[in-house]
Amino acid sequence: MVLCLRHHHLLRRLELMAISREKKEQIVADLTEKISRSQALIMTDYRGLSTAEMRELRNKLRETETGYHVVKNSLVKLAMEQAGLPWEQSLFDGPTAIGFCYEDVPGSAKVLIDFGSESKTPLSIRGGMLGEGLLDAAQISDLASLPSGEVLIATVVARISGPLVGLVNVLNAPLQNLVYVLQARSGQLEEAEA
Repeated sequence: MVLCLRHHHLLRRLELMAISREKKEQIVADLTEKISRSQALIMTDYRGLSTAEMRELRNKLRETETGYHVVKNSLVKLAMEQAGLPWEQSLFDGPTAIGFCYEDVPGSAKVLIDFGSESKTPLSIRGGMLGEGLLDAAQISDLASLPSGEVLIATVVARISGPLVGLVNVLNAPLQNLVYVLQARSGQLEEAEA
């Protein structure tokens, strides 16, 4: 009976290990997919944040289309390798949470930096990635000072359309002047006939 009991525990352990490995593979696949979809990644040290603060931060980041997840460093490194991205060990020193920025990268960086300076427990930005380039904490801070993508697009459109509107007005001016001259002459002829 003792032998059967040991055998049962051994089998149970093997089952748990297999499930654990499968689960890890699934986590790596999910992380690889998130990394591939992201325009940028921002790595943070979340130590000291309460559950309520973490929930508040996630809600704020959700407004900028950013997912914020606590991750196991070894699994993220595997996922980054699978995604073909470089990584530095300094990004993964200690417990790590990653901001997966899907849309508004400057807005996401701003939320993380503002939250870090406003919360009771400071949130430490370690660095991140933009595309395939590695960023340090200072560069993430610089990103946060940029306007959002929508504002940048509106600015570019305004700067492009301004000269075009002026060109259209210059090209239309001779035609408008000709129309005014013809209307004035038509009015003179009508007065002369009357």
